[in-house]
Amino acid sequence: MPPDVDFDSTPAVEGFVRARFAALYPGCSDAWLRRVFADIDDLFAGRNAAYSAIDLRYHNLRHTLMATTCMVVLLEGMNSARGDQRIEVRDFELAVAGVLMHDTGYMKLRCDTEGTGAKYTFCHILRSCAFAASYLPQVGVSEIEIENVMSAINCTGPHAEVSRLRFRDPVSRIVGCALATADYVGQLADPHYPDKLGELFSEFHESDVFANIPPERRLFKSEEELVAKTPAFWHGFVKPKLDNDFQAVYRFLARPVGSRQNGYMDAIEENFARITAKAAAS
Repeated sequence: MPPDVDFDSTPAVEGFVRARFAALYPGCSDAWLRRVFADIDDLFAGRNAAYSAIDLRYHNLRHTLMATTCMVVLLEGMNSARGDQRIEVRDFELAVAGVLMHDTGYMKLRCDTEGTGAKYTFCHILRSCAFAASYLPQVGVSEIEIENVMSAINCTGPHAEVSRLRFRDPVSRIVGCALATADYVGQLADPHYPDKLGELFSEFHESDVFANIPPERRLFKSEEELVAKTPAFWHGFVKPKLDNDFQAVYRFLARPVGSRQNGYMDAIEENFARITAKAAAS
């Protein structure tokens, strides 16, 4: 199972991240991480002057905090397994910032009163990168670092081809693979995931309507169809993508590292067993 953290609480996840940071980098200040967590919490809660609070029930703050926790467990595992190829302090900080911002593209400006952020499904990655490019200079991030964060966020697109994305160095590439892995694995290992597929379908439906996609061309025409197709989504799309495009970095979630004891992947298999049973019973 994922770590025992309250994924609906930014302070709880921040505490988890800061504890892992302190263990990995003794003596290093976590002030920068605290600033970014505070700003992102303000953003999702509607305390940012430019944006309304998040109004989605699937791609919400819980999703972001689960992905963030998974990302940090991955980085911790990488540092344990990779010897002299460690994730350094600044790379860790930027990786956390990237995962915290990877779905900010769903946020609505205060002047935007139509529908929910789900309407931005097809362009949310571009909007997330735009948010990162505007926010990160405010906290002292260089142009090259911003480019690396944006490349990592771009890895999260379902149609992203990591081999075609530009990374400045191997560390930036593996951090991008880790972010995309955390995005998928964090949400699929959520114990609430089988019960949230209706909320996910609602987001897809709104985005399809907003994009004027006719009903016959929509990927999912009903919640029941989404539930029925979800196991194939894992086995036929996500798992191969994790193995190939993202270099199977999920192996660094195992504890102890190098073993076959991977609580995240076990939780995903349990969730899909529940979903398969649910689809069979409908």
